[in-house]
Amino acid sequence: MRFYGASGTEIRQREAGAWVDRRTRGVAKVTLPSPSLWVNFWSRQHSSQAYPTLELFLADVTEILCEEVTELARLGATYIQIDAPHYALLIDPVTRGFYEQQAALAGSSESMQQWLDRALELDNAVISAAPAVTFGFHLCRGNQASRWLAEGSYEPIAPTVFRKIKAHRLLLEYDDVRSGSFEPLRHVPNDKSVVLGLITTKTPHVENREELTQRVRDASRYVPLERLALSPQCGFASSVIGNRISLEDEKRKLRLLMETARAVWG
Repeated sequence: MRFYGASGTEIRQREAGAWVDRRTRGVAKVTLPSPSLWVNFWSRQHSSQAYPTLELFLADVTEILCEEVTELARLGATYIQIDAPHYALLIDPVTRGFYEQQAALAGSSESMQQWLDRALELDNAVISAAPAVTFGFHLCRGNQASRWLAEGSYEPIAPTVFRKIKAHRLLLEYDDVRSGSFEPLRHVPNDKSVVLGLITTKTPHVENREELTQRVRDASRYVPLERLALSPQCGFASSVIGNRISLEDEKRKLRLLMETARAVWG
């Protein structure tokens, strides 16, 4: 089909929407990076000619992502996930040091708490660009090539992140002991649901359905079952490198996910 009067970009976007519609009756999720994740890509040495300050750089990143979200909503997107792995890195003193160093290089005198508040402002600006869209907010601890980057409870960031982010769903990695207990879920407000990432995408080991069911029940001590959901802890191929896991392993895990969800929620 030709679209007269439309730009090449608009035609490709419409064709992409039609491609999705032909392949699923479900809701398609679009994923975008958190704007504050881009602090990783600013360098005083290499970026200062274009962006003298980190704040100017993040302002442009946020504006671009707001425009992207607005366009996705115009094209019919109803579910967008913001990927924010860097927040989990603030939990671990080893990885937290990188962000403290970046703040120092940027000449910022802000504390980590002030930086966290500012980062969430940028995320919320992107979310607010499409009020009718459902937003998920994904906290990850590394997934490329089955690696992991940080460990520790969500407790140090939960009171701020869980309460202040304007997303409707929190997608949290909980596939092993490095993520800590479910106790930080007590900070989740009543207007948010939690997607428990209990099934690992990093290894071919297939979890036990009874154990997964019990873990969901354990989490329901802090968030009621009607506001809980189940998922893999991250994507099976969150980058072109993928993970150390086969397609058959992935299928087994997805079948397990469906069986466990039926056992818990009917």
